Amino acid sequence: MSRTNRFSMPAGLLALAGLAVAGALLTPSKAPARAADDPYAALPSSLTLYGVCRDFKWASETGGHKDFEFVPSGGYGHYVNMIKDDLDADGKPAFKSQGNLVSKEAVDASGRNVISTTKSYLAAKTGDKAGTNSTSNGGALTTEAAFKQWFRDVPGTNLSKTVPIVLVRQPNSNIYSFSDKTDAGYTAKGGFFPINGELFGNSPGQSKNFGFTFELDTEFTYKKGTGQTFTFTGDDDVWVFVNSKLVVDLGGVHSAISQTIELDRIVGLEDGKKYPLKLCFAERHTTASNCRIDTTIGLMAVDPPPVSGLFD
Repeated sequence: MSRTNRFSMPAGLLALAGLAVAGALLTPSKAPARAADDPYAALPSSLTLYGVCRDFKWASETGGHKDFEFVPSGGYGHYVNMIKDDLDADGKPAFKSQGNLVSKEAVDASGRNVISTTKSYLAAKTGDKAGTNSTSNGGALTTEAAFKQWFRDVPGTNLSKTVPIVLVRQPNSNIYSFSDKTDAGYTAKGGFFPINGELFGNSPGQSKNFGFTFELDTEFTYKKGTGQTFTFTGDDDVWVFVNSKLVVDLGGVHSAISQTIELDRIVGLEDGKKYPLKLCFAERHTTASNCRIDTTIGLMAVDPPPVSGLFD
């Protein structure tokens, strides 16, 4: 048998093989999973916001602030009524009292901690359960004048710098999250410590800076009935304002606590309009600093104010 004949294929089989190859070339392969399968793929993958961090010395240090490394006379814990329901004329939290210690958290029908819905600008919902708190002075901070310095640049009392935070969209959802437990810039620091070794430096005898505040301003478009929510989990004092109204109230020196606000509860918001959101955070005591944000609100960056760090 010749070399050619030994390796030849019958004409009929050759024709069938040719059709098979042609068919394989014309038939698309099964498509792999695509990002388009994510119903929220059109949303940005992350949101970068900019806040101001202000550094304070402890009360025991020369030039220190008496509210930092401070023990409330009523003991450590969650306090309410430290600040007024409305921002002041400068757009800052306004002192109300030395606070009332919470003994039982208010919760919604899903068991999430919420601010008291007895406030006139917040609508109650079926399933809400009221919390309870002491009516006596809790001594959660010192004076109105001292508190006024927390979120303002005060030469000789604090130093400030701009600090960004990045909220990352969770897979296949419209939830954006920032957590010091997962953010690459904070995991090695062991918590929310944005100014370790900076400004006034670390707290006495510590490898971290435990005495600072963080003020974050942003804005969003309200979309009625779409389930826009904002949840904060952390410590110490945390307050969130929407349209200048207090909607998250986690005052006091305490371990990490969560509280959620549903935007549809806020009386007076108009569908499609833009509104400001402000978050005010204070770290006033050693042990831990936790910061986590989970939100379905499309928060937008706004220009932060000038900081003292620009001129140091």
